[in-house]
Amino acid sequence: MTDGRSWQGDWKARLYERVRERGFDSLTAFADARPAVPLYALAEELGKDDVAGVQVLTGLRTEAERRKQVTRLVRDLLARELAAGLPNGWPAELDDVTRFQVAKALGLWSGSTPEAYSERTRQVIVALRANPPPASWRPLGPDDELLRALLPDDEA
Repeated sequence: MTDGRSWQGDWKARLYERVRERGFDSLTAFADARPAVPLYALAEELGKDDVAGVQVLTGLRTEAERRKQVTRLVRDLLARELAAGLPNGWPAELDDVTRFQVAKALGLWSGSTPEAYSERTRQVIVALRANPPPASWRPLGPDDELLRALLPDDEA
C-alpha cells in the first residue's frame, strides 16, 4: 500500500519510465509478460512505494483504447482477478466460503471494467454462475479459450 507518494509528481511519466527500465515499450507488454498477476503486484514491481494498482489499470486502459483492444483488456482483468481471488482455480463446489470468493473476484473485476462493458460484464457473471467452469479452472491470461468464448473480440 502506498502512502500517497504514488500521486505526487508526474505519475504517468514515472510509470512509463519504470516500464522502459524493465525493457518494455509499453505497459501492456510489461503486463503481458506477467499474465494473471494482480494489478497491485504489477504496481509493487514497478514501484512499491510510489506506483498504485489503479495507475497501472489507468495506463492499461489507455493503451487498450488506443489499440482498440479493450475487450482483450477486460478478459485480462478477469484472469488477473480470478487468479488473485481463486488461487486454486474455480471451486469444485460452491459453499459459503467459495461462493464469497467467487463473488468477490467477479465483483472486483466488474468494478475495474470500463462503463461501456457493464452489460457484457453482467452477462459473463450470469453465464459463469449458470454454467460454472470445470473445477480448478484458472485462466492464465486474456487468450484463455473460455474467456474468449465469454468475451469475444469485437473491436474493429
